[in-house]
Amino acid sequence: MDIPRFHLAFPVRDLSEARAFYGGLLGCPEGRSSPEWVDFDFYGHQIVAHLSPDEVGHRSTNAVDGHDVPVRHFGAILTLPQWDTLAEKLKAAGTKFVIEPNIRFKGQPGEQATMFFLDPSGNALEFKAFADNSMVFAK
Repeated sequence: MDIPRFHLAFPVRDLSEARAFYGGLLGCPEGRSSPEWVDFDFYGHQIVAHLSPDEVGHRSTNAVDGHDVPVRHFGAILTLPQWDTLAEKLKAAGTKFVIEPNIRFKGQPGEQATMFFLDPSGNALEFKAFADNSMVFAK
């Protein structure tokens, strides 16, 4: 069964930076665009970087398993091999992590590999992976 795709629009300070980050570093193919926005294929989902420099960045965090997690963030759930490959690619590119790649909730329901980093506009992204996908919504 196919699951519905999500659509997310978010602010960026510069579309060229967004293209280099999402298209170049993360490898998300570019879709439609205008002088004010750019569509990206984000692992099969549609994200849209809108030029809005006054709205960028994250401001608040919440404590989760010993880390300060940016409240406003988005990302994708990858397979463990995809997650490992992305983590190595980001490290090689010199990405500064908000939360370094690690295992969260170790030995508990919902155990997951996770990492947080910022795009050039300060938008927080989380990429995670589960050894057992039945744990995605585990309590």
